Amino acid sequence: MLTVQPGEIEVEERWYESDPTMRFKIALPFNAETGNKDSAVGYFEVEPGNALPTHTDSAEEILLCLEGRVKVTLGNERSQISAGEMALVPAMVPHALRNGGTETVRVVGFFSRVMVESTFEQPLMPSGQRIFSTPSPE
Repeated sequence: MLTVQPGEIEVEERWYESDPTMRFKIALPFNAETGNKDSAVGYFEVEPGNALPTHTDSAEEILLCLEGRVKVTLGNERSQISAGEMALVPAMVPHALRNGGTETVRVVGFFSRVMVESTFEQPLMPSGQRIFSTPSPE
């Protein structure tokens, strides 16, 4: 059985070169490489004043806020979720997360497919690519 402690997940930083507040950390603790067949999990951290920028995902996602309070933009809707709350993000609906608080926000995204393609409005650094994908099944 694969188990993961959120505080021990090794995250990678991503950002927009044109906007220093569009900065977040991400990891994919459950994906095709870990043996998942039908789903994937993303783990995100957003520091105060920063955001996970607007993007679309090719699969439905359920967000679970583990710590903090995050402002969620989903299409034209704006709301927020706090620790212990969840939100549904339909596939291909533009969405973003912004941390307007004073503590790091930690969020888990549960995806309905093992293959997920996230498309951002601008290239993400350090790769310089607009598309971020889960690993392919072998």
